[in-house]
Amino acid sequence: MRKWLFQIFICLSLPCFAQHTIIADTTILQKNDAARKWLVGGSSVLGYGISIYFFNEAWYKDFPRTAFHTYNDAGEWKQMDKVGHAWATYNSSRIVSSMWRWAGVDQKAAVLLGTGSSLLYMTSIEYLDGLSADWGWSWPDVGMNVFGASLFAAQELGWKEQRMQLKFSAHKKNYRDPGLEARVNQLYGSSLPERLLKDYNAQSYWLSFNLGSVLQNNKMPAWLNLAIGYGAEGMFGGYENIGFDKNGNLNFDRRDIPRTRQWYLSPDIDLTRIKTNSKFLRSAFYVLNMVKIPAPALELSNKKLKLNLVTF
Repeated sequence: MRKWLFQIFICLSLPCFAQHTIIADTTILQKNDAARKWLVGGSSVLGYGISIYFFNEAWYKDFPRTAFHTYNDAGEWKQMDKVGHAWATYNSSRIVSSMWRWAGVDQKAAVLLGTGSSLLYMTSIEYLDGLSADWGWSWPDVGMNVFGASLFAAQELGWKEQRMQLKFSAHKKNYRDPGLEARVNQLYGSSLPERLLKDYNAQSYWLSFNLGSVLQNNKMPAWLNLAIGYGAEGMFGGYENIGFDKNGNLNFDRRDIPRTRQWYLSPDIDLTRIKTNSKFLRSAFYVLNMVKIPAPALELSNKKLKLNLVTF
């Protein structure tokens, strides 16, 4: 779950991003401003450096180190963490690229700077994993990082717009069973922010398509999207619903609970295509567009199809 460290970093950085991301249409070239370039470049380098140092001290320092090694975690958590890597890298590339556009950098260079810096940051975190005895460099993580950055860059350079966007939604899930609640608190934390950011059972990731752009139909509302979602539930361990104490003794066993995948189809809104003269709202919409709005959805799970009035 180290990816959530980066996603938390994004959330904490949003006020800074929102101050500078003052346009929703990143195809508009802003005035070439040297001061803005220094501001964006300096804040990016400083923010990345401080956060890497913080993560190393706060997360890795108390765990045993080892020689650089790899670890194949492709099968963990029904791949929810892998989709999270793609979501994080896609949206960080999108936001950082828009910051460089605000500074007056041309579109191609802004895309390269945004995706390059995002991949560099995620790779740095992965490298620290590779030096930790408890984890390791994960090629599946790296692959999903590259996918997320590429999804943004290919659309921005090819179509000059984001016709498909990766989004995230979550809610706090009530487990009611005291044994499960204790296990969930151990795995995901007990506070609302921790649960929203860490509980894979209560999260969904979405590939949201703008219908007007995809279908090349200007009669459709510019903001109307259709989203395909993915989630999973019943997960109380990486591969199995079992847990061990510090001595290696089995202290949690709920293999009776099925681990299931969920697929969704739901309407969505592309907030960046809502017209407004407010720079503040354009900035807010641009940043908040990484989150899928709650809406009705068709859900396919356990080979059964059902309609949810609201899906987060």
